Amino acid sequence: MKSDQPLDPQASHGTEAILFGLVPMGDPRTAAEALNELQLLAETADFIPAGCMVQHRRHADPHTYMGGGKLEELTEVVKLAQSGAVICDDSLTPNQARNIENAVGVPVIDRSELILQIFGMHARTPQAKLQVELAALQYEMPRLRRRWTHLERQRGGIGVRGGAGEKQIDVDRNLLRTRIAAITKELKRVEEHKVREVQARPDLFTIALVGYTNAGKSSLLNRLTDAGVLAENRLFSTLDTRTRPWRLPGGRTVLLTDTVGFLRKLPHQLVASFHATLEEALHADLLLVLVDGSSPEAVDQLQAVDEVLETLGAHLLPRVTVLNKVDRVADRSTLAPLWQLDPRAVACSVLTGDGLPELFGAIQSHLATVENRVAILLPHHAGALVAEIRAKATVLSEFYTEEGCLMEIQASPALLGRLMALGAQKVAPPPAPPAPPTPPAPAAE
Repeated sequence: MKSDQPLDPQASHGTEAILFGLVPMGDPRTAAEALNELQLLAETADFIPAGCMVQHRRHADPHTYMGGGKLEELTEVVKLAQSGAVICDDSLTPNQARNIENAVGVPVIDRSELILQIFGMHARTPQAKLQVELAALQYEMPRLRRRWTHLERQRGGIGVRGGAGEKQIDVDRNLLRTRIAAITKELKRVEEHKVREVQARPDLFTIALVGYTNAGKSSLLNRLTDAGVLAENRLFSTLDTRTRPWRLPGGRTVLLTDTVGFLRKLPHQLVASFHATLEEALHADLLLVLVDGSSPEAVDQLQAVDEVLETLGAHLLPRVTVLNKVDRVADRSTLAPLWQLDPRAVACSVLTGDGLPELFGAIQSHLATVENRVAILLPHHAGALVAEIRAKATVLSEFYTEEGCLMEIQASPALLGRLMALGAQKVAPPPAPPAPPTPPAPAAE
């Protein structure tokens, strides 16, 4: 049996699937350990993993991905388990997918297609749906010939090479190109609107939550802002960017943004199509990079996040690495490899609140290094600015004089410039209070 059409995402519900992939030579992990994340992805897409198989190889076979003997073994496993699909832990070329499918006789889903199915299931807003559709169409374009092999056998006659199937595939390609162009144009408009929206609030310090999927970004946003964002213990539970005001200890307000989670081997089509969604992260003043500190693959996950940030051009932005879920870590010495990557990383638990004061301190320390500390005088006619300063800057001291309100603040250059334009005046900072007298040393006996 050979499948000529791509697997319907809705048809995956309850379908048993065999998972397979390649691991490097000498990798001591079992098949279940090596394919643990693929199993989570398959379950998120409503497949039922019925078994897993790995082959130790340096490189994938260009024709069949795995070796011929291993492919025969996979075929036997599929028959014995009566599975309805096989799922690969890597992206397959159209040629590899077709050859594997011919051998096993059931639909072949590669990692990219599986992730696209999950994103399609979780897309809720019009923008997210457009982004997923664009990525799916870009993924599908080079694979059209695989979908139409049953029609390409048709011929127009002796010596005639253009059959009905070949005409139809050309029609489909043109339809895909037209739709891709239309979606790209619409997403470009959305991205330009997002840029204007971000630039319209230069006075507020912005913090973006980025990190591996299921690292706890939405949970942290909920804990700090009461945002009420869906936070589930499953991959990609949220796809849309959400920005909420966060009132820091001391009264100052910053903007906190939750972004879509990253993943190892994330399809490049998705990274490109979700560029507008990640616009908030690209223009943030600070990144909080979350990683699941309890995961045995935490180091690989953090490196995967770094790769995606570099692809987006956001890898040079200031950052604080947050090692979340330490309530699940019995021995914190296991976090040593993560601290080697970033010695300033903050260990915390969003669930219990353990370590959150240290996280707040790290954010306040960053603010102190990038903002200006100045003393300003607000004349009585500019007194209405006091409430705005309390909300958008860190107020170090404040008292009233005959001339107006004298404040020592820590604020961004953009906010300071606007305050000066509205009547605030820079003045000498107030003198430091005298140090308490040193008590006399006790007399020697």
